[in-house]
Amino acid sequence: MLESEIRNQDARTRNSPSPGEAPHWFDPRTRDAGSWAFILNRLTGLGLTFYLGLHLVVLNKLAQGPQAYDDFIAFSQSSLIKLGEVVLIAAVLFHGLNGLRLTLHAFGIGMRYQKKLLVLVLVGTILASVLFAVRLFGE
Repeated sequence: MLESEIRNQDARTRNSPSPGEAPHWFDPRTRDAGSWAFILNRLTGLGLTFYLGLHLVVLNKLAQGPQAYDDFIAFSQSSLIKLGEVVLIAAVLFHGLNGLRLTLHAFGIGMRYQKKLLVLVLVGTILASVLFAVRLFGE
């Protein structure tokens, strides 16, 4: 086997998780930035899907009348719900901005700058989420 084939095989093996290697799958020493972006994109996508179902359940509850609506509004003022809203905004921002980065990548735009674009996505997500949290909790 050629040395380049061995390197390619090692790279494929390293990036292919197996059930026995699950703890090593999240080891940051063996993952590059693109792998972490992929993992975060999948996790935020799953989280947003879960939120959509939860949102529909809450909307159904609100259709039960004015008292249910008033009870929900009182419940939504808790700090735990507000923290959940901040996490939701962060997930939406990261998932959307990273999706734009991936779209550029798919069209071959900015291929050299993928790590820098990922950092820009992360910084933008963090700054916008902090701004949202400050405004939300400052009320």
